[in-house]
Order: sequence, then C-alpha cells, then structure tokens
Amino acid sequence: MKIKKVCILGAGTLGTRVALQAALSGYQVSIFDIYPKALENSKKLMQRIVKQLADNSGLEDIAGMHAISTITFTDNPNVAIREADLINESVTEDVEIKNSVWEQFGQISPEKTIFTTNTSYLLPSMFAEISGRPGKFCALHFHDVFYSKVVDIMPHPGTDPSLIPTLMEFGRSLEQVPVLVKKENPGYLFNSMLLAFIGAAGKLLTGGVGTLEDIDKSWMVNFHMPMGPFGILDSIGLDTAWHVTHTLPDKGSQAFAALLKQYVDAGKLGEKSGEGFYKYPNPAYRHEGFLI
Repeated sequence: MKIKKVCILGAGTLGTRVALQAALSGYQVSIFDIYPKALENSKKLMQRIVKQLADNSGLEDIAGMHAISTITFTDNPNVAIREADLINESVTEDVEIKNSVWEQFGQISPEKTIFTTNTSYLLPSMFAEISGRPGKFCALHFHDVFYSKVVDIMPHPGTDPSLIPTLMEFGRSLEQVPVLVKKENPGYLFNSMLLAFIGAAGKLLTGGVGTLEDIDKSWMVNFHMPMGPFGILDSIGLDTAWHVTHTLPDKGSQAFAALLKQYVDAGKLGEKSGEGFYKYPNPAYRHEGFLI
C-alpha cells in the first residue's frame, strides 16, 4: 500500500513533531485535536521548530513554513480522517481516552486506513479490537523525530504481517530508523531501558540521596550528555512520566509518582508548559556554569 495522506490524532508535543516531519517529507497531513487552543499551540510550536532547524540543520525557513501551510489543523474528526491512508494516534496515556478515540475513528475512517498508536507504554492489543480492524492495527512509536530519529514498530498478535514492510518504508521516508519489536513489550526497546534509568534517578531523589541538579550533573559529566534524567523527564512530559510510574507497585516508584503528581497538579508538566523540574526556555542545565 502506498501511503499518501497521514492523519495525526493529538496536537501535543509529539503529535506536532510527527505531523511536521510528515509534511516536510511530502505527505498530505491533517492533525486533529478536540481543543482548538491545542491546535493553535501546535502550529506555533511547528514554527519554532522550523526556525531551529533552519539555524541548525540547513532546512530553508521558507520551505519549512510552506510545509506548515499545507497541514490541515482541525477539531472536526470527519475532516481529519478524509481520505487518510494512515492514522497515528498521540493522545494522552490513558486507556479510557484512547479507547474512546479508537472507537470513534474506527467507525468513521475509510476502509483502507491503517491504524497506528504512538503510545509510550501501553500495548496495541489493548485498543486493536475496539478499533474495529485489529488486523490493520499496530504500534508506531516515534521519539523526538528531529533529534532522536528512531521509530518503533510493534505489532500485536493479530496484526497482519504484511503491514510491517509498509510501516518500515513509511518510517524510513520520514528520515527515521525503524526498529521492529518482535513481540509486545511495555516501553518497546529504548523506553524499557529508559524507565530503569529514570526510576533509579527518581529513587535517589525521593530517598534524599542527592538533589535533582547533582543527580543530573553526575550523569551529564560521566556520559558527556547535554542533559540528565530530570532534564530528560522535562522533555518527555511529567504527566506522561506520572502515567507510567504510578502503575508500578514498588515503594520507590510510588514515592516518585507522588512527587511527579505534585508537579502535574501544579501545572508544571516540563518543557511543554514552561516549567517542570527546570524552567524553560533556558533551563539551568543549559547554562554555561551548571557543570562548574
């Protein structure tokens, strides 16, 4: 199957990036969200990303802005899904919300449409049946898109195997490196490793072993990295991190989830809200004197 039209469900941080990369790669793109304000913020974020890419990657600013102008931003589901060959869903990591979305779009999508979920830790088999087309359902999980160019392809037991080559080709066309997760696993490959790393940092913080700044500094210096675990959490989103962490049964994870919940309840979701563990757009870990 040749994919031409891509529909992104969810105009958050990751959905916005996937939509922009798809448009830059020559696809017809629509991005759907129930909140008009989220769509406005998505367009503004795309414009900022294009300016960053123009400064750092050689992308021509005019080409990037033209790509944005071709995207359909809509809160009308029927407009979003019209003639779509592929859906990539990036809504909140909440089973009930995702079920509602897939039940709705399963009913109104064209018969040809491939259904993919960008969920970080939930499994595609949790939503495949309610979508109405389990054979055409698969996880297609992006990371940063522009700087962490990996896309995870994770089928569930009922996914039609012929779908995999199509998704691999699609991933490469977006300048991503596709990796196949051979069986369902919460967190795919990288996120499974990342969870262990983040969890260890969280236990150090909540256990009073070190400050978040010193924990980040230790990681940044030893591994020559531009940010540490708490900077990474800010980029992921503290709400997303809480959704994952609060389901883990051990006391250390529960303590860290309680801390994350305090930030989330205060509206401090990380980079996307302007503040999380650090304040943005100029977090302390990017300051010249942070590692002195």
